[in-house]
Amino acid sequence: MVRGRISRLSVRDVRFPTSLGGHGADAMHTDPDYSAAYVVIETDAEDGIKGCGITFTLGKGTEVVVCAVNALAHHVLNKDLKDIVGDFRGFYRQLTSDGQLRWDPRMLVSCIDFRYITDVLTEEDALEKQMLAQGYPAYTTSCAWLGYSDDTLKQLCAQALKDGWTRFKVKVGADLQDDMRRCQIIRDMIGPEKTLMMDANQRWDVPEAVEWMSKLAKFKPLWIEEPTSPDDILGHATISKALVPLGIGIATGEQCHNRVIFKQLLQAKALQFLQIDSCRLGSVNENLSVLLMAKKFEIPVCPHAGGVGLCELVQHLIIFDYISVSASLENRVCEYVDHLHEHFKYPVMIQRASYMPPKDPGYSTEMKEESVKKHQYPDGEVWKKLLPAQEN
Repeated sequence: MVRGRISRLSVRDVRFPTSLGGHGADAMHTDPDYSAAYVVIETDAEDGIKGCGITFTLGKGTEVVVCAVNALAHHVLNKDLKDIVGDFRGFYRQLTSDGQLRWDPRMLVSCIDFRYITDVLTEEDALEKQMLAQGYPAYTTSCAWLGYSDDTLKQLCAQALKDGWTRFKVKVGADLQDDMRRCQIIRDMIGPEKTLMMDANQRWDVPEAVEWMSKLAKFKPLWIEEPTSPDDILGHATISKALVPLGIGIATGEQCHNRVIFKQLLQAKALQFLQIDSCRLGSVNENLSVLLMAKKFEIPVCPHAGGVGLCELVQHLIIFDYISVSASLENRVCEYVDHLHEHFKYPVMIQRASYMPPKDPGYSTEMKEESVKKHQYPDGEVWKKLLPAQEN
């Protein structure tokens, strides 16, 4: 029984200096500091229950997200929880359709809004869609960031194999000869039977993507992720058509910010693997509509994760997809990055290279207060030490 009125909303800028170790580096983002705008909502019910949410960024972008949260706060404060739960869709539309802030800062709550996508998915379609002791298959990106040396790549890859990983992703796109060398190293390490994926992080033009991947095809990648601008739907379709004869699929969606972009990617047959991002889409609502469209088009959902708390968030979505939408694990796999989970109160559980279903209630977004205080920007202990050193 939900009760109470939202009486307090706080947002904090939390940043982790991951750039110091090269963690997260790719062809487009060479020095990311994994960060998050961390939101906590409390009510006047005095039951101690809080709502926690995060939006993942790469550092300075957190400042923009914090401003956006504060700008939208008036839509949330003083709302009665019964009114929100009684009309999730209406509340969602209120948040995303502010007449003076309509720039798509989708951040809260659930229930599907079918506007703009009824040409491919209606409420009637959705109603037709309908355990997991072995876990949900995962792949690792932790071994092969562009910022890692060859020795580090080999060391991490060897450890991942020892831990039972069978699916690996390597970052590519900055330098072709470097990509060839690194892909050869990782393919030699994992052998021909293990699965290899590649990720260009939007680095290439359309012809460049086709040419580059034609040369990397010898390493037998399952997919190339984000080969070009995430907004270029027809460009992805062109690349997809060119790479099909090489046995290489297109995976994209990490940067897609609403259901309409996904609708068009699906209609254009521009991808073979659909990658939702639990923070980029910004709500359970928007993610559910995309899961249902993917089911209708028979495209497997293989979510993006990593960053700050993305694995914690997306585990709920993939298990919902398996139980209630796709009812299949065929060609489905979810990204896992072994960074920063220790800062969460209910961290994701990985066993046998698979996500295990969470046992705690909620969306697994609550961070440890000591971690938030230590990494809050710019006044936390970590940044008080780092900022003066960076200025010098």
